[in-house]
Amino acid sequence: MATFLPLLTEENLPLFNALNLIGPIVLDAQRSVSLPRTPQHSYLLVDNSPVDLQDIASWLDEGVEKVIVPLASVKELIGVIPPDRLILLLDVANVSAFSEKVRNGVSGVLLKTPSIDFDFISSISKFFAGSTIHVLSTSAILPTPANIRELRSIGATLIIPESQLTLAPTSATQLNIGDAFLAPVVTDRADGLFPTMVTSETGHSLGLVYSSRESCKGKHNHRERYIPSRKHGLWRKGETSGATQDVVRIRLDCDSDSLEFRVVQHGAGFCHLNRRSCFSEASGLSLLEATLISRLESAPEGSYTKRLFNDANLLQSKIMEEADELCRATTKEEIAFEAADLFYFALTKCVAAGVGVADIEHSLDRKAKRITRRTGNAKPQWTSGESTAAPEKKETEKGKVVDGPIRMRTSDLSTLSAQERAQLLRRPVLKSDEMIEKVKPIVEAVRTRGDDALLEFTAKFDKAQLTSTVLLPPFAPESMVVEENVRKAIDVAYGNIRKFHEAQKSDSTLVVETMPGVVCSRFARAIARVGLYVPGGTAILPSTALMLGIPAQVAGCKEIVLATPPRSDGSISPEVMYVAHLVGASAILKAGGAQAVAAMAYGTKTVPKVDKIFGPGNQWVTAAKMLVQNDTDALVSIDMPAGPSEVLVIADHTANPASSRQNLLSQAEHGVDSQVVLVAINLSAEHLASIEREVDEQAHALSRVDIVRQSIVKSIIVKVSSVDEALAFSNDYAPEHLILHLEKPSEKVAMVDNAGSVFVGPYTPESCGDYASGTNHTLPTNGYARQFSGVNTLSFQKHITSQEITQAGLRGLGPVVATLADCEGLQAHANAVRVRLVNPQIS
Repeated sequence: MATFLPLLTEENLPLFNALNLIGPIVLDAQRSVSLPRTPQHSYLLVDNSPVDLQDIASWLDEGVEKVIVPLASVKELIGVIPPDRLILLLDVANVSAFSEKVRNGVSGVLLKTPSIDFDFISSISKFFAGSTIHVLSTSAILPTPANIRELRSIGATLIIPESQLTLAPTSATQLNIGDAFLAPVVTDRADGLFPTMVTSETGHSLGLVYSSRESCKGKHNHRERYIPSRKHGLWRKGETSGATQDVVRIRLDCDSDSLEFRVVQHGAGFCHLNRRSCFSEASGLSLLEATLISRLESAPEGSYTKRLFNDANLLQSKIMEEADELCRATTKEEIAFEAADLFYFALTKCVAAGVGVADIEHSLDRKAKRITRRTGNAKPQWTSGESTAAPEKKETEKGKVVDGPIRMRTSDLSTLSAQERAQLLRRPVLKSDEMIEKVKPIVEAVRTRGDDALLEFTAKFDKAQLTSTVLLPPFAPESMVVEENVRKAIDVAYGNIRKFHEAQKSDSTLVVETMPGVVCSRFARAIARVGLYVPGGTAILPSTALMLGIPAQVAGCKEIVLATPPRSDGSISPEVMYVAHLVGASAILKAGGAQAVAAMAYGTKTVPKVDKIFGPGNQWVTAAKMLVQNDTDALVSIDMPAGPSEVLVIADHTANPASSRQNLLSQAEHGVDSQVVLVAINLSAEHLASIEREVDEQAHALSRVDIVRQSIVKSIIVKVSSVDEALAFSNDYAPEHLILHLEKPSEKVAMVDNAGSVFVGPYTPESCGDYASGTNHTLPTNGYARQFSGVNTLSFQKHITSQEITQAGLRGLGPVVATLADCEGLQAHANAVRVRLVNPQIS
């Protein structure tokens, strides 16, 4: 947090340059627009309404850090401008009510007030929890360093108009900017000095010194670093040797007891040993930059670096050559090697043009602040084959990949650090917090507006115009007409799945006499109302309807609501309709995504409310399920946080490349966020290459090749040396589907601790479990197999316990209960037992 924020309304360049060293500056959009703006040092006050959105976007793209606008303008900008770039301007004289939307749509508040009212500021701070609070007093009374400290202590920042700031000593009408900046600084040193870390422009440490208030004030006028010395008094470091520093940024740390000075170092270096840093010599990019700068000034004629500086064509060719080699690199070592070469030649071009690493970082920071983005497609010469080294992948104008080999990333477990191994266990998509924030408005709209919102979202996301989203039985026979071979296949699958799930049903009552006269029981009851989410979108999934509907039917659920996205004509696929009929669905909700989950969780006029929601789905569905299960208004639970599909295949020398290919591709085609993993046990380079060739060739023959291409890019091959190592990695990964392509695979099942479902041996493709073997294919993903089981009959049941105690049993158990209740200080609990022991008749 800044010590204070200056407000500049005039074009006072000397004051601007001095203030630019110590933090953000608030510029008046109407009166200081010609002052320079830097990415980290400018807030723009736009105190007029309505605002011009294009102007706002242009200012932010140019490098303005944040814009400050009134309440009316904030309402126009929320949802268009990122919250972290918006500050709400509130004039205390005209404060009105704010909505949650406003609170969540800004990252700060500027209070314009005639006086500093700490109680009012604290109340605003509590409402806008997590936002920065800035205070601009319109009073003519000069603020004091004490005001700055007090506001900072409650998390607020004082804004001081330039008319009250000066580079001269503090007077009755103006505050020296050094006094303002150093107001909160504290030190426990008797001499009043405070530690100061001196760093390069790129943040690399140069040395530790101790500053005084006088030395800090001196820098505002001269930008050189003044350092107090017992021998020399106040002096300018490096003045004798020429190794001086130009200060470019001054920052106060979070505890207000030390400073950081970022500097441009001149001469031999900061250290008195003529080194760049007091801590070590330079390394990495900093060393390369220093070396190239030195070579630019003094490289001998005929040296290679001199040739690069003098021959622009040679340098351009080397940059293009190294970029192409980096694109073709595949292993970690190759990529690092080729990237280092590219950095060398690219930085040579930069140094020749007077561009340093700090300039590149500033450019990156500036780009990161842009709120308008280009599409990011490659230029035509890089997509049409005209370059001397054409890229392996090509894209159409719409960005759809149309050719190029499909490859997985390969890692050798024996060469990886613990951190790198942990990275392999991460899924491509693990942004649940972000997704929950995205689905919140959808869930809230359905919760509050019911069927109207549901119809709107169905039109928007499913492209289906409906008058009603609910179908009730009996379902129209024409809606369930499927080809005969498909119907027979569904019937066989239904029989197998039902047989396996009926065997799981818990009908008997567990009865245990824990001590004489004390009988405890547990019995199962079906969950009354369940919601089954059957994904649609890129694939029709009657199999999921079977996997969810059959155990619900077997468990005896009274209401089964099946939700699935409609087709563009508003109908449901006849295969899903047929399954809904088989499993006895009590209603079909023609909706998908977060809106379907919300409708089942809260209920609408037409959609029945359910008690538990089951089913897989994309990130939106998963996030919505996680959101509603934590809402006490919904009173709904979920099966598990099931997300994108995944498979892990463990293969040894017995694995056939063709069957390995099929197991990998069968999951990769589910969606672009699916992930497949091949754990290869001592497989030769030729064996792995043959598997990759099979994957590439077969993927190109699939109708869903574009989906496969995108999911395979996120997928990995992990090389291991033993079955034990392979299964240890698998247990850490906790896959949804685990396939064992091993010698004597059934003997290895006992080693599996974490998996949704296991497929044993060469004749057990994962597809069988997906469709018709009998096991359920709704399984935990994203590593949740460590804690969750897949969906089963018991998932649709709850267990209730009971106990019955005789009079004799209470005589034996009662004293134990009373003692424990006394121990916990719960007298009424103890009395409930004692009164029955003393007078059994009152029972």
